[in-house]
Amino acid sequence: MNSPVHNILVVDDEPNNFDVIETFLSDQDYELYYASNGESALASIEAINPSIILLDVMMPGMDGIELCRKIKAMPQWLSVPIIMVTALNSKEDLARCLNSGADDFVTKPVNSTELRARVRSMIRLKQQYDSIKNLSKMQNHTIEILQNSLGELSGNLVSTLPHELNTPLNGIIGSIDILLEECETMTREELKEFLWLAKESAKRLEKLTRKFLNYAYLEISPHQVSYNKPQYPLEPICDRLFILSIAQEQAKKDGRIEDLICELTQEKVAVSEHDMKLILCELLENAFKVSKLGTPVKLTSHRVDGKIHFAIADQGWGMTEEQISKVGAFVQFERKQHEQQGAELGLKIVTKLVEKYGGEFSIASIYKQETTVSWKLPCKDSHLPC
Repeated sequence: MNSPVHNILVVDDEPNNFDVIETFLSDQDYELYYASNGESALASIEAINPSIILLDVMMPGMDGIELCRKIKAMPQWLSVPIIMVTALNSKEDLARCLNSGADDFVTKPVNSTELRARVRSMIRLKQQYDSIKNLSKMQNHTIEILQNSLGELSGNLVSTLPHELNTPLNGIIGSIDILLEECETMTREELKEFLWLAKESAKRLEKLTRKFLNYAYLEISPHQVSYNKPQYPLEPICDRLFILSIAQEQAKKDGRIEDLICELTQEKVAVSEHDMKLILCELLENAFKVSKLGTPVKLTSHRVDGKIHFAIADQGWGMTEEQISKVGAFVQFERKQHEQQGAELGLKIVTKLVEKYGGEFSIASIYKQETTVSWKLPCKDSHLPC
């Protein structure tokens, strides 16, 4: 039986580069198609139905990173691996490629052995993704049995979680494949670079897994705390210094300490330190990811009627009313909203945690301008829900 032919879309403003790639892959079971710019690629992608996209980073007009975000924002192409072809080689530049949604990259000048290895790796991962997706569909009846306790986990999460997990896996497996095939000819610096990429992908996978476990615990735990009864004692307490320290720690981690503004009440919050840290880190991390360096991210709190009203405001990408209404439904937003893997899951975790303490969580946003997330939590001396 002949192997299936895989369509590969090559997007590059230089036709000579396409000729080089075509030569390197000419003896494989690939059908190559060419687009000279981002607009042409978007117009032809449906007709081509590519298994893989090779995308040049530096192009006039719509560059490769912007095009990658647009493609990954479309659900029908979300699972198609994108390999960035770039002359950039700094860690920051490579991180920008991966953060835009790219699954792998090759550096210019393109090496034939490396290109073949990465294309083979991406095709194999695409096939694995398709198998996972099909398996997820077959298991829908199991999800229905757990519907009462798992709630929204039986929704779009079934189809989006495999991709979320597969993206960092691409980085791990792809880097290891290259190391196994090329290690004897690599320099020490090249070996360290691929090991660094594998480590970063592993850290993203661990972080996403931890988010899913946090959500699963909140969703199915039979011991969820309820503060609907006035006599229930509120033992956990967070003070202003703890909240400030967590916010500053997250800002340093994201390289945004100069952008963080904190205006916090002296009142203590009747919430465990563990839960407060989860709430703050999820929301601040998201605010830093969707806003530009040098723009303010403001954390405020004040007391109203026995509740502490918190808010985090950023001047980032913003969300539409439709996107806000679907928070927690595990749908894929535009790539700028989704640069941080698991962002939607993180917002759902926050919603669950706030509800656990009888509070309220809300989002207000002006699309492409600003977003403010707000939540209410009980004061130390108040046992009443919002």
